[in-house]
Amino acid sequence: MGNKIRVGLVYGGRSGEHQVSLQTALAVLKAFDYDRYELIPFYITPKGLWRSGSLLSAPPSAVAELQFTPSAEEAGGEVSGSGPVTGNALLPVLQGMSESVLAEGTSANDGKAIDVMLPLLHGTFGEDGTIQGLFEMAGLPYVGAGVLASSVGMDKVAMKTMFAQAGLPQVGYRHFIRFDWKKNREQVLLNIEELGYPCFVKPANLGSSVGVSKARNRAELEAAIEEALRYDRKVIVEEFVDAREIEVSVLGNDDPRASVPGEICSSNEFYDYKAKYIDGKSVMVIPAEVSPEVAESVRSMAVKAFRSIDGSGLCRADFFLRRSDGALFINEVNTLPGFTPFSMYPLMWKESGVSYRELLDTLIQLALERHEERQSIDYGGGE
Repeated sequence: MGNKIRVGLVYGGRSGEHQVSLQTALAVLKAFDYDRYELIPFYITPKGLWRSGSLLSAPPSAVAELQFTPSAEEAGGEVSGSGPVTGNALLPVLQGMSESVLAEGTSANDGKAIDVMLPLLHGTFGEDGTIQGLFEMAGLPYVGAGVLASSVGMDKVAMKTMFAQAGLPQVGYRHFIRFDWKKNREQVLLNIEELGYPCFVKPANLGSSVGVSKARNRAELEAAIEEALRYDRKVIVEEFVDAREIEVSVLGNDDPRASVPGEICSSNEFYDYKAKYIDGKSVMVIPAEVSPEVAESVRSMAVKAFRSIDGSGLCRADFFLRRSDGALFINEVNTLPGFTPFSMYPLMWKESGVSYRELLDTLIQLALERHEERQSIDYGGGE
């Protein structure tokens, strides 16, 4: 019992992808080897309250078991002791977080600290560097990308800037902020129209294709921009290419490796939120039916993209393969991709010979290795 690795799983969250996160957490908890690991669940409510569960000796059977009922104090809006952590109440526990809200604050309460945190949060406050910064300040090892890679991986404009610096080919794009749109609407439109129609309009900082629209003319472009500005102050507009959507999984720290590529065949005109999560008609082809040369290029570019943002642990890299001439363009990377057994990331590794459980084992080890390396850094704190 004492040799088991204690893992804290964080899921839910204050994000439009809350329910997706719950499904991921259930799948992961069912896959862990309970002879090797001790699991402590941490549920973040849609309002941002933290609730810890009991030490698990067996996986839960349903999502409902992962959503812990608030205490009487929580229901009354008070915060004390090991209750929910929110707002200014977080500050007093930050200094000793590994001993408080993320260890003794749990129902386990046996004095043993958590060995590694596994964030299973998608979207805002989960894969944008915020919770990663929290773990850094608490001195806790954690799975996945660090603060920089997480924040760059969430901001499509910053991401594309890093890709350009690394010499990775991309489709044409424009970006602007709400201030520009309000101050000089006509100039913003003219700048975008240099890309031609149709084009894709996206919030710069959001996942799961929320707020994404295809614009075929100026009227649709203006409507799409207004829609995107509902979700972010920064908007990115991308050139349309008639292309296949190819994806590949990356695993590792300083010496990452890539899986076989897969292909998304969308049920809709493009791979939007409905095609991803609602109608269930989109098809995943793994491995993708591409030439060995294209497959190797995809893997090589994925690793290069991963390194360009200083990635660690895992990511999924998405590409466009233009139908007319076979040109390959990187679209984006996702530093915390979908992780149910039916998601692209683990399925591509399964086809590459790495099982779902082996993936979890590897990610835990990568997190511990990265944390150990960071301990050798002199931060100038003195004695």
